[in-house]
Amino acid sequence: MNKLQANLCLLCVTFCWSTEVIIFACIPNEVSPFATTSITFLVGGAILAVAFFRRIREGLKDRCRRQLLRCLFLSILNSAYNTMFQFGLKDFDVYTGAFTLSLTVVALPIIMVMQRAHVDRRTWISSSIVLFGIIVALWGMVSGEELEGLAVIGAGCAIRAFYIIKLNQYAREHDPVVLSALICVSGGIISYFFWMAVQPGTFLVMPWTSTVIASLAIYAYFVVAFTITINLFAQRRASPASATIIYSMEIVFSIIWGRVMPDSLIEPTNLTPGLILGVICVVVGNLVEIIEFPGATGRKEAAG
Repeated sequence: MNKLQANLCLLCVTFCWSTEVIIFACIPNEVSPFATTSITFLVGGAILAVAFFRRIREGLKDRCRRQLLRCLFLSILNSAYNTMFQFGLKDFDVYTGAFTLSLTVVALPIIMVMQRAHVDRRTWISSSIVLFGIIVALWGMVSGEELEGLAVIGAGCAIRAFYIIKLNQYAREHDPVVLSALICVSGGIISYFFWMAVQPGTFLVMPWTSTVIASLAIYAYFVVAFTITINLFAQRRASPASATIIYSMEIVFSIIWGRVMPDSLIEPTNLTPGLILGVICVVVGNLVEIIEFPGATGRKEAAG
């Protein structure tokens, strides 16, 4: 997989992630975010285990303990930020929530600097453009009552940024299929204990309607098993910065869903000038990070 293919895979992953807003709209509010994470991750892990049983078994023979510990660590981070996102997004509409999730773009270079990692100048420029787009799109849209939700999402974005950095590192050292299966299973187990703490009845108190079952099944396959695996393969060639910038394209897809999906399923999106400018900034920020300008490679190598 070359860099272009990796970026296309990341774009595919982002497209799948953008469908979360539709799936969550179909899941009743009484269903705990811990329940959604636990069920979908366990089902996603089971799908991968059945499909790639031999590969996973062989992969675990290589530094098994290290892989297990690393996957447990990644699962804790993944479960933490996913749950925080689900709690925080309850306070926002579709496009506002999508823009707030993109704060990961801002958090990532800062965390990289804190870890004494090199951050390319182009990444700072790209992140600044995306940040400007987020501010423009959300200006005057976030009320005082929503600040708590924004703070929860902001903290989740910082955790997600750290998760992306570690995921990128581990994906280069281990089999992506093994990592994704272990992340799903361990993440599902961790979320189950939190679910049991807030809702002791767990599976027995779930509203098992056909809509809920279908939503969880779609989420488990497309948003969990498929995207985590593809994302890990792409992370082998992409940098944490380029991956995070591409993830911000979820905003564009979410707004499209808000325009084309029926009002009964998802809250419609009003295309205000600020929203349009914000989307343009996100797209421009992506182009700045992804496109290799003449002489950029040489400057990067010289900087390294």
